[in-house]
Parts: sequence; C-alpha cells; structure tokens
Amino acid sequence: MTRLFPRSAKRAELGVIEKRTLLAANELFTDLDDDVMAEVEAMTNLTTCRAGQLIYEPEHTGEVLFFLKQGNVQIYRLTADGKKLIVGDVKPGSFFGEMSLLGQAMAGNFAEANRDSLICAMSRGDVHSLLSAHPDIAERVIEHLASRLHSAEARLETLAYQRLEARLASALLRECDPEDGTVHGFTQQDLAEMVGASRESVTRLLNQMAKANILELKRRQIRLLDPDALREMTATPERSPER
Repeated sequence: MTRLFPRSAKRAELGVIEKRTLLAANELFTDLDDDVMAEVEAMTNLTTCRAGQLIYEPEHTGEVLFFLKQGNVQIYRLTADGKKLIVGDVKPGSFFGEMSLLGQAMAGNFAEANRDSLICAMSRGDVHSLLSAHPDIAERVIEHLASRLHSAEARLETLAYQRLEARLASALLRECDPEDGTVHGFTQQDLAEMVGASRESVTRLLNQMAKANILELKRRQIRLLDPDALREMTATPERSPER
C-alpha cells in the first residue's frame, strides 16, 4: 500500500532546493506575502519521486493534497482487462489528491510520476486551517477546480467523438512545451493510453505524421514541425472505429 510518500521516495535536501520559492510558483500561492508563505511552508513536506513511482493508489485511505513543484504526474485508472486509461495529466504548479473538503477525489484512480518529480503534501487539517484563515486561497481553489472540470469534460468529449487522428493531434498540442515546440517524456505507449487507442495504431499514425514532416520522432521526445497541420486534424469530429 502506498503511504503519504512511498518509502522509495527521497526526501529533498532543502539546503539545495528553496522550498518557499517552489511553493510560490504554485497557482494557489502566487503573490502571497511572506508571512502567509511561511505558514504554507511549515505545513508541507517536500519529497522527490522518481519516474514510475506510484504516489497514490486506490487502497490509500488518508486524505492528503499533493502540490506538484517539478516534473509530471499522470492520473489513471485500470480497466477490467488491466489496461491503463489516463484521465488526467498534472503539470508543475498544480495540485491533486484526495480531499473531500475541496470536492477533490481520486475515485479509484492511481497517481504516478512519469518524470522525476518534486512534490509537496499537506494534510486535511492543515488545508482546512489554511483555507479558513485565508479566504483568497479558497477562492483560487474554487477557480482551479472549475477549470479542471472544464478540461476533464473537454477530454471526455474528445475521446467520445473525435477520430484517433484528431485525438492524437489534440494530445500532442496540449502536451507540447511552448518554449521549444517539443513533447517531452512520453513513450508511444503513454500517448496510446492518453488517447484511448492501441500502441500499434498510435505508432503507425506518428510514423505517417513524421513522413509528412508534421513532426520529428526521437526517443521519449516528439518535436512538432507543423503545429498548424495538427490543429487542422483536431477539427475532424467523426469518430473512427479503429482503436
């Protein structure tokens, strides 16, 4: 069973990593004054998790909120035949976890670091104290959860109605780093799970895109050469029967 942080997770050296700076980058804590940030810092534990490390699993019974500082975390569930279905992708500066106080639930999902990640955890009691004392943070939480719900609905609509080509193009555009035009850290199996298709189908389609000079394939890295072509693909709503 996964604990608050797994035993294989490594405690971060706070002498090397400035914890408060990392926390201040989170969308909930941006622009807070030093006194409030000191409170937040005292309430959180900072830990590193290696790529492939499970952070949360359905058997976990405690309520805890995780704040992702660096790296990437996938939220997924297992189907009856053991396949992964990715239902969320957490980026740095966001949060996830089980917290009924916030209407935040994992609902039988797993959370796994798919890159080396820095994560802070906060208990239910500390979250309650923080939100009670600082309503402005509570307002930010509400805005974030509303945005996440909208994104989840859009993802479900894409899976339900769009062809594989459009689903894959949407995923590549969504995961692309805007600074270098590259999708980092995802295997072709990861992408297949993200778009609800077989790895063979995704590999075949990626190779076709590479031949058309729409993208360039490297190991765990895809460089987008023609984002406009991908955007055109996303405008194809008819669902293909191929999975």
